[in-house]
Amino acid sequence: MRARFIIMLILGILFSMLGIGLLFGGIGASVVNSLQNDGGYLTSPSERFDVGSSAIISAGADNMRGDDYPGPLPFDVGSIRIWAESATPGKEIFIGIAPRSDVERYLSGANYSELLDVSYRPFHVEYRETQGTQQPPLPSGQDFWVASATGTGEQVLDWNIQSGNWSVVVMNADASSEVSADLKAGFRSELFGPIAAGLLATGAILLVAGVPLLIFGAQGLGRHAPAAARPGTLLPPHVAAPVAGAQPPHVAAPVAGAQPPPTHFAVERPPYPARLLGELDPVLSRWLWLVKWFLAIPHFIVLFFLWFAFVVVTVIAGFAILFTGRYPRSLFDFNVGVLRWTWRVAFYAYGALGTDRYPPFTLARTDYPADFEVDYPERLSRGLVLVKWWLLALPHLIIIAALTGTSTVRWTDPQTPGIRYESGTGFSLFGFLVLVAGVILLFSGRYQRPLFDLLLGFNRWIYRVITYTALMRDEYPPFRLDQGARELHGRYPGTVNADAVRQAPAPPDGPSPPDAPAPPSDPTVRG
Repeated sequence: MRARFIIMLILGILFSMLGIGLLFGGIGASVVNSLQNDGGYLTSPSERFDVGSSAIISAGADNMRGDDYPGPLPFDVGSIRIWAESATPGKEIFIGIAPRSDVERYLSGANYSELLDVSYRPFHVEYRETQGTQQPPLPSGQDFWVASATGTGEQVLDWNIQSGNWSVVVMNADASSEVSADLKAGFRSELFGPIAAGLLATGAILLVAGVPLLIFGAQGLGRHAPAAARPGTLLPPHVAAPVAGAQPPHVAAPVAGAQPPPTHFAVERPPYPARLLGELDPVLSRWLWLVKWFLAIPHFIVLFFLWFAFVVVTVIAGFAILFTGRYPRSLFDFNVGVLRWTWRVAFYAYGALGTDRYPPFTLARTDYPADFEVDYPERLSRGLVLVKWWLLALPHLIIIAALTGTSTVRWTDPQTPGIRYESGTGFSLFGFLVLVAGVILLFSGRYQRPLFDLLLGFNRWIYRVITYTALMRDEYPPFRLDQGARELHGRYPGTVNADAVRQAPAPPDGPSPPDAPAPPSDPTVRG
């Protein structure tokens, strides 16, 4: 039974991913086609090309960099336009297109430069020089050109692309050496419109077929996963919590017309309904964390596809909440399972390095030392679904980005002052702390417990925010680091009105028994 749902989920993910990719490709082709309206061309920047030879020619099939040369084209795909202007004022320039064999015969014995590679940011050109001593005849006097333009000022050449092996030639009109010209090229094709329509239609068909398969598969797997805990078992924040070893508070009988006195005692802090657990192994390998990135590759591959399904399921669940106020239970359990799987892999690898036990390939709860659970909400706000995942969660997202994001270096190349470059570098704060924990473990064989608790606090904050932005709860995540392996529902001093709590008899005479002392904790774990 589960195999059927797994197959449906896999097919749904593949069809949906391919459909979305084709839709984006169709949108891109549509944008390109719209830019070509009214005779427009997709053009490159204008750059100066300088050579000391007699001609610049485009590369042949045997000299192209890489394997991206298309070879002879079996059909007309569009047209090109080339703009050329001599860098020397008043000097005539020549542009021509001809069969490759005719160009090589024409330039035989002459010195010319074959264009191998061009990059624009920054601008860089690579040529292959062919040595020769002869000066070629005037290019305008040759009859093998299929398209050409010559003269002073800017010259424009238009040519409908045909099948075959062609070369573009740029020369001085008098065939002299030292060619220096400002060049740019443009491309236009009537195929972009049909290509865009085909991609959009195919992508839509695949998406229509893939999304239901994905949802049905997720529902089936969600039904087979253990049900999420239901709310209602947690003590409300206004109700007194019994303190270990202490007698319940005595409330005197109310006096008619008098306000009941306030009662001071410990009040239970309500836990967030998304709970993250991670138990540190008592013994850890000193070196295994160095290769966990490799060992976890199968999980990374599976999680890549599962997170795609997670996003699609979240979108579908968002519409369900918007119209019904409920998160479909089977889809909820599936998404909780994806988060649980992700946390187990993170706990094993570079989210905590808390265990050497390999994570299981399952959405369900197991006896693994890392677990994640979310209480199922009976009702969710229809209005919040529109704003909480991006607007209300923005403060949390900024903080998480600061904790987990890397720094960005920006610089400008002196040779291209108009162009700025960016590059991500360094570790995030979170990644740096994990690295510190790994290095300490490598050299000392110990995992510092305070550092582990801090990393668990960071992860707990992140997963609470994910739960909120994934529309699984309406409770706003707290701005706090609840550190430690488990979430302790801490008690804090509170003031509660006496008529808000249950009346209790007065305690017997004599002092109350003291609280049991907390056991000492070992700040380190040996490896």
